[in-house]
Amino acid sequence: MNADDFPTPDVDVETVDPETLKDRIDAGEDVTLLDARMQSDYEEWRIHGENVTSINIPYFEFLEDDIYEDVLEQIPDDREVTVLCAKGGASEFVAGTLAERGYDVNHLEDGMNGWASIYEAVEVERYDGAGTLLQYQRPSSGCLGYLLYDDGEAAIIDPLRAFTDRYLADADDLGVDLQYALDTHVHADHISGVRNLDAEGVEGVIPEAAVDRGVTYADELTTAADGDSFTVGDATIEAVYTPGHTTGMTSYLVDDSLLATGDGLFVESVARPDLEEGDDGAPEAASMLYESLQERVLSLPDDTLVGGAHFSDAAEPAADGTYTAPIGELVDEMDALTMDEQEFVKLILSDMPPRPANYEDIIATNLGQNAVDDEEAFTLELGPNNCAASQDSLAGD
Repeated sequence: MNADDFPTPDVDVETVDPETLKDRIDAGEDVTLLDARMQSDYEEWRIHGENVTSINIPYFEFLEDDIYEDVLEQIPDDREVTVLCAKGGASEFVAGTLAERGYDVNHLEDGMNGWASIYEAVEVERYDGAGTLLQYQRPSSGCLGYLLYDDGEAAIIDPLRAFTDRYLADADDLGVDLQYALDTHVHADHISGVRNLDAEGVEGVIPEAAVDRGVTYADELTTAADGDSFTVGDATIEAVYTPGHTTGMTSYLVDDSLLATGDGLFVESVARPDLEEGDDGAPEAASMLYESLQERVLSLPDDTLVGGAHFSDAAEPAADGTYTAPIGELVDEMDALTMDEQEFVKLILSDMPPRPANYEDIIATNLGQNAVDDEEAFTLELGPNNCAASQDSLAGD
């Protein structure tokens, strides 16, 4: 059934907007969720949290007038329950059905699509370069981006197409001119916003080393080679070639203070090496990643911050709420960074999670080989990012 096909409940059902739900989770409130999506969708992607109790009962269990007792027994009747689905239609129906039976329920506005629309900006307080650095966080997928602004100018690293208008609005609110939109690599988990921002007058930048993968629009944008730099006010962003996750992977050193590592290194893990050449090419890519980490990343001063393009459920935020950490701290906590090459390759090939949903279509879209509208683009990238080498944290072992 489509969301519009569900009958309107006979009782009023309170709606909870996604931001309010996230605020409650972040505040440590105990939250009980009834996820009415199909089991396969639920197992692939759902709302997590230490204080979140999540129950999966597909909506079709509530379509009959007589709901089985074993279904109702799974739903707590001593606390508030928030019902959610993919887009909000099924959850309103299910919540109404439960409200008629005396349950204390509400439903999540726009469902998981609404959850995927949450995008927060948090200042990186330990950044000590020129200007101010913000980290954008998308909790639904773990996508991270970075906005640097100084002296009336700004640059965005790893922007998402879905939030093109947000970047422009934020720059306007800050009173700065968004000069650059830089991608670290050809992403496999979300649709890049670089071309959309370039169309709005922002200079789009992609790694020179990524062009050979089949980028169809390279002539329309600026390409960044190893050592190239971009000036934002008094700050400098330097391109640092760090292949491994992909052959074109390029990090950006933000005014010698933070290395935006894309999918090369995260605060809880290292990159997976199989999304470009598959399983056959993964060992060679893993060796390439090892060299990049040892020679280009870990050679930087220990107090240089690392900020990846993603975080997973296993990641722990820093005191300022950002997913950043000094290189020296990561070396101390992540055994993978002190292994020899053979051990490293064996480790990261041993426990890779499922590949990101729709990753082949997403890559084709980011290469410019596949044209999709905004709604299709948003739908393609729903779900977890799965760009790390392990489903668990490699830090703190």
